[in-house]
Amino acid sequence: MEDTQTLSDKYIMQTYNRFKISVERGEGVNLYDESGKKYLDFTAGIAVNSLGYGDEDCINAAIEQLKKYNHCSNLYYSRPQAEVAEILVKNSCFEKIFFCNSGAEAVETMIKISRKYGKTKGNNCSKIITMKNSFHGRTTGAITATGQIKYQKAFTPLLPDIEYGEFNNIESVKELADDRTCGIIVEPIQGEGGLYPAERDFLEGLRRLSSERNILLCFDEVQCGIGRTGSLFAFETYGVEPDMAAMAKGLANGLPIGACAARGKAATILSPGDHASTFGGNPVSCSCAKVVLKKLTESNILKQVQRTGEYLKSKLERLKEKYPVIKDIRGKGLMVGMELNIEAKEIMLKCIEKGLLVIGAGAKVIRFVPPLIIEEKDIDEAVNIIDIVLGES
Repeated sequence: MEDTQTLSDKYIMQTYNRFKISVERGEGVNLYDESGKKYLDFTAGIAVNSLGYGDEDCINAAIEQLKKYNHCSNLYYSRPQAEVAEILVKNSCFEKIFFCNSGAEAVETMIKISRKYGKTKGNNCSKIITMKNSFHGRTTGAITATGQIKYQKAFTPLLPDIEYGEFNNIESVKELADDRTCGIIVEPIQGEGGLYPAERDFLEGLRRLSSERNILLCFDEVQCGIGRTGSLFAFETYGVEPDMAAMAKGLANGLPIGACAARGKAATILSPGDHASTFGGNPVSCSCAKVVLKKLTESNILKQVQRTGEYLKSKLERLKEKYPVIKDIRGKGLMVGMELNIEAKEIMLKCIEKGLLVIGAGAKVIRFVPPLIIEEKDIDEAVNIIDIVLGES
């Protein structure tokens, strides 16, 4: 029998630069490969496995839903879907939810809502402003919104009428905004772009500009939302409310789901037939999303994320004092980046060899997005491995 890596390389399109690990199982905040080697996981499926591996409440909820039905068309009503939407609305500024399968689809939904709304202002009102260095997904609309040429150049022509302002530079956005602008899309924390948090003044400026110019303000919270920063949504830490927000990664603890939340004029612009998703709001995914949301809103996990996030940053700051190769530590909650003066790949590979899973965010940034249930002892173990690796490099 061929091993997993050989089998995958033989039959799966080569669209990933995979690390040489064949995952067999997970437990808590650890993953195990097929040889039984344990890895402390500070990747969490790229900010996806919010409750880690083997959460009994998620497992039981999925099993119970599977016993009832595994899927039904969105032409019918589904209780798990309605209950997740209720929790999201009651714990946010939003009024309505559209369910899909991924973050890219949630961003596409924001684009479509913005452009249909623009039609109420005038037939030529279709321009959307996004930010340079942003990342919004891999579909054609999402990579057009993504302000990084490296993701776009092989897939031109892209969507028309999308322009790029400078992140944390409100004047650059004001220069682009005009009567043809229907939407502004921004990440409160740029993830793939290097873990750069937005400045409060910038988001407040975007809110004022959007309100003054009758533009929909859209936040991409696919990676930074659902508890990642220590609040249910990252925008809560800024005190700035958008008209829409896209979410996905951490919402169902690893099961595929995406959602676009909207309020006010953005919540009612779509009509039957305007938009749809066959698997959006799948009942099994929603059963797990309900568990995640109830734990985030009814337990102390968010406070724990705030505490452990600060602890992680403080431990990494100590390493920065010790190793000049570390240029910067930044982020919020359990979404932290360590920028180096050198390429990060070799450091990451050595960490993986020693049993710590980390990923990059650009060529020189190591990204830490562990499960939200991580504890200080896990952080100590992770930072100790990084310390050893940097000491040997």
